[in-house]
Amino acid sequence: MKKGTTFSLEAAVSIVGIISLSLCIFYFPGLAQETADRFPEFSGLQYPVLIGVYATAIPFYFALYQALKLLNCIDRNKAFSEEAVKTLKHIKYCAISISVLYAFGSLLLFFENALHPGVVIIVATVIFASVVIALFSAVLQMLLKNALDIKSENDLTV
Repeated sequence: MKKGTTFSLEAAVSIVGIISLSLCIFYFPGLAQETADRFPEFSGLQYPVLIGVYATAIPFYFALYQALKLLNCIDRNKAFSEEAVKTLKHIKYCAISISVLYAFGSLLLFFENALHPGVVIIVATVIFASVVIALFSAVLQMLLKNALDIKSENDLTV
């Protein structure tokens, strides 16, 4: 493949990373403080919720890094390699961990009687998107693994 054919995808992944990082740094702390001021009965949840959001940012950024590695593999004509299978496996595990962390956090909010219907919609959307990404990564990982197995069998028969 020509160098740079995946440039638009790399740019999109980078833009998503920059926007989410700026949200984590500038927007979420102010939103948490404003929510704690507006609803003082839930002010004790301000820092646990922020810690939960930041904890899910770790696998999110690792998945973005793995996506950039996968796009780099595609640029180097190594889309059908063990490295690509490994990056898809990492993306799958990151998506699963994000959905588990959000499910655990929503359970904690439920037991604190702080699970607002708007929060339920956001949490359900994040969990659903993470599960879809995990399933898609698993399917692609299986397909690439099967293609590598067929390629190695063909190399042995020649």
